[in-house]
Amino acid sequence: MADSLLALDTFLFRWINSAHAPPLDAVMLFVTDIKRTGILLLLVWVGLLWRGGKRGRTVALLLIPLIALTDQLSSHLLKELFDRVRPCEALEGVRAIDGCRYSLSFPSSHAVNNFAAATLFALFYRGWVRWVAFGLATVVSYSRIYLGLHYPSDVVGGAIIGTGCALALVWVFHRLTRKHAAAPNEQ
Repeated sequence: MADSLLALDTFLFRWINSAHAPPLDAVMLFVTDIKRTGILLLLVWVGLLWRGGKRGRTVALLLIPLIALTDQLSSHLLKELFDRVRPCEALEGVRAIDGCRYSLSFPSSHAVNNFAAATLFALFYRGWVRWVAFGLATVVSYSRIYLGLHYPSDVVGGAIIGTGCALALVWVFHRLTRKHAAAPNEQ
């Protein structure tokens, strides 16, 4: 069973990684690089604080512990625990157009962080915001496979972990705010 799943993971990786077009290369390099997208993300975050009302400020402030949690969990705990080598290092003939990273592969921290943020947005906003948030998380996660840096299971596992972290954080937030709101009435 495990061998079949690994074979499927490798097959899907090779299929996605081999689908290549120069314009798509540029898009994938852009969306995956926080140095390139960071200013846009910072502007969205500031916009939430400044013009987002109570809900926007709540989301902006919850993003801080959420990304701190997900990034540390994926980069420093889970990657060490699973100790999986990246496909660009483990497999022959991988197209790694931005070079191979010689750090660990599972889970994809990009997927963990982006799906955590998308889930947070989806829990506080309806409609097009949800589609945009999950669409961006999906494109960023796909880029990691396309660029030869992660297996599909690294991305799917990261999406599940990120979603779970966001759900847990929002659950704790709601529990704490309900207790805080109820406390003055109880006295």
